[in-house]
Amino acid sequence: MVDRIVDVWGTRTPYERGTGWPTRVDQHLAEGVREDDVERWVPSACVLCSNGCGCDIAVKNGVMVGVRGRATDAVNHGRLGPKGLYGSWGWANSPERLTRPLVRENGRLVESDWETAMGRVVEVSRRLLAEKGPLSHGFYTSGQLFLEEYYTLGVIGKGGLGTPHMDGNTRLCTATSAAAFKESFGTDGQPGTYSDIEHCDAIFLFGHNMAETQTVLWARILDRTRAQDPPKVVCVDPRRTEVAEEAVRTGGVHLAPRVGTNLALMNGLTRELFAHGWVDDQWVEHHTLGADNLRETVEPYTPQEVARVCEVDAEDVRRAARIFGESRRVLSTVLQGFYQSHQATAASVAVNNMHLLRAMIGRPGAGVLQMNGQPTAQNTRECGADGDLPGFRNWDNLDHVRDLAALWNVDELTIPHWAPPTHAMQIFRYAEQGSIGWLWISATNPAVSMPESARIRKILQSRKCFTIVQDLFLTETAEFADVVLPAAGWGEKTGCFTNADRTVHLSQKAVEPPGEARSDLDIFLMYADAMGFTDQDGAPLVKWRSPQEAFDAWRECSRGRPCDYTGLSYEKLSGPSGIPWPCNEDAPEGTERLYTDSVFNTAPDQCETYGHDLLTGGTVSPGQYRALAPGGRAFLKGAAYEPPHEDTNDDYPLLYSTGRTVYHFHTRTKTARSPKLNRAAPDAWVELSPSDATRLGIDEGDLVRVESPRGAIEVQARIGHVRPGTVFAPFHYGTWDLDEPTRAHPSRQANELTMTVWDPVSKQPYFKTAACRVHKITAGGRPAPAPANTASATARTRPPGGGGGADAVTPRREDADASECPSNPSRSV
Repeated sequence: MVDRIVDVWGTRTPYERGTGWPTRVDQHLAEGVREDDVERWVPSACVLCSNGCGCDIAVKNGVMVGVRGRATDAVNHGRLGPKGLYGSWGWANSPERLTRPLVRENGRLVESDWETAMGRVVEVSRRLLAEKGPLSHGFYTSGQLFLEEYYTLGVIGKGGLGTPHMDGNTRLCTATSAAAFKESFGTDGQPGTYSDIEHCDAIFLFGHNMAETQTVLWARILDRTRAQDPPKVVCVDPRRTEVAEEAVRTGGVHLAPRVGTNLALMNGLTRELFAHGWVDDQWVEHHTLGADNLRETVEPYTPQEVARVCEVDAEDVRRAARIFGESRRVLSTVLQGFYQSHQATAASVAVNNMHLLRAMIGRPGAGVLQMNGQPTAQNTRECGADGDLPGFRNWDNLDHVRDLAALWNVDELTIPHWAPPTHAMQIFRYAEQGSIGWLWISATNPAVSMPESARIRKILQSRKCFTIVQDLFLTETAEFADVVLPAAGWGEKTGCFTNADRTVHLSQKAVEPPGEARSDLDIFLMYADAMGFTDQDGAPLVKWRSPQEAFDAWRECSRGRPCDYTGLSYEKLSGPSGIPWPCNEDAPEGTERLYTDSVFNTAPDQCETYGHDLLTGGTVSPGQYRALAPGGRAFLKGAAYEPPHEDTNDDYPLLYSTGRTVYHFHTRTKTARSPKLNRAAPDAWVELSPSDATRLGIDEGDLVRVESPRGAIEVQARIGHVRPGTVFAPFHYGTWDLDEPTRAHPSRQANELTMTVWDPVSKQPYFKTAACRVHKITAGGRPAPAPANTASATARTRPPGGGGGADAVTPRREDADASECPSNPSRSV
């Protein structure tokens, strides 16, 4: 197999419209291990992005020694990306794994035992419940546990404790995906499917650098664009990514709007659909509400006005709109460039609007994928481990609350539905103030991943809040904890997870976790047992003991809801491929696309929310919603563009935006422990445009200081392909892998500069709209440590005065095997 560090997407296997994507099996084994040496291949799916690629784990002598893609899986047809190949398994035997519980003694974390550690967790929990009640408790989890674990946690938090303070780091990456679906279609759930790539005439990627965030899905697109009759690609991104390059190559369009102006662009594209008659008026009349209001909202956004606000070419706006308006089948994908930017929900809903106006939903090639960023983000939203009620139930619908209370056999007043659920940003605010005095953080690393990270560190350091961290490694967050619980990771436990197109996979346990580490499910059960949570009959609230029993309980919770799992079982999921929900008596083999009958989940007794004003976040009351009489019709909603909260000024003349690189996942706790992946992107950097670099006297590789009103970082500069006026920084880099003396100074943590500001509807924080300034500290003399074969490659022309940038255009070739991986990265984010 080719070196997938150099050739990220692997060998092309072109296929034409309407034909199946050819199979190509990717495999990587530890150095010295041959295929014949593998004792067992254990079925799973990759958890290093949201694509959910089916795979098998190679086991030898009780150790994970490699991975291969599953040829029969509908998601990936045997392929795996660089992170899955080189980073999914090598961390597991790291000497840095947490193997025993830790407790804080005299200001230091020391090894302990489970009885002592859980005893402290329970003692503080009981005391605070007696003194302050359930609002003293908070949970902050991840998009990387299993379905069974999320559902168990949701039952404990909502049915046992009765706290509304539950959320996950999915709030940072995909909360807007869920919010946009609810506003348009009534409930969460991806309408489209990956196989829409096979049938579409055009692919629009809105703020989605798929080439680096979902590499296998991008390979699927490349295999279509490199065949006869390829789809046109339209890319909306302020950087010249591989996606943007493909847009130009296919005769599509690359729109690079000024950071923070996505909604103005979307309003302009929508206006063009109305202005040129590219609207299916009859379908819209029968199946949607709000077309007249939407038309009025977008009318001011002419191509000239969009060009003025977004700093793009008016003719490019017209061309992109024409491609959408004249194509018979369009597939749209959306990700962090929209979700983490200004007016996130309104801009993402605008993508849904365009599809509804053209009746391009629910049929092959005509779909929307409001993508996820994490492998099990969908499960947090389904199972109630975040701010949602399990099964896409509506907090404001008393019948839904009563139904859940009856299922759990608890008093309906125990389930906190008297106010909106508490989102992550507010949870940390309550911890900062002291009203939350007990915070359980599992499988995530907010000390690095949350915005304005210096503030988050201060909150975690404070003794106002007793903090539990449950993870694989001693992360930057775990360093601040009062109790640290060692968790089992991928391949060390059994459970299900649902990817970004609703496909459910079963991941079987392949090896034992190290030392005393336990699965997240077992840890949650241990807490529930110790707390003595019971139902109204005095029986244990959590009645299951195994992953399979937890899955069966979840199936019953999902019965009759849009995310119906009742037709699924561990036996059925042990087949050749994952299966998309809903799967039930009506759809025993699962459901590839939603809304094929043009009936949406907007009926008042079915919907997950009654909706919001996209501009202010103001809620629609149940009475107001019923008066609309949606009757299964989708909503067309719009909002006027407003400038971002923080714009440039004389002191901070540039815009700052964070993002990802193909070689790392979240805060690098797994991927940085793969030598191949880590050498490809070993340290932090920032990207400047050639014109900005010239103006500032900065050359490729120079050490620069980037400052915002909140903080600063000092890293090397890459003179690259970001649009002028913008600075781009990867957010992955924390301090856990630095030498001890430098750990206290997070001078490379991108989120030092970001803001504590969030979208009014989805409550997702903004990581892509902050003002900054840059100045040179010292000359570099060598290229920045950024990948040279991705969107972070150097610009082809370097600033006057020389510099090492041009030399970095040649991709690095890494010969070291990922099996050399010294230690294990956490599934933390």
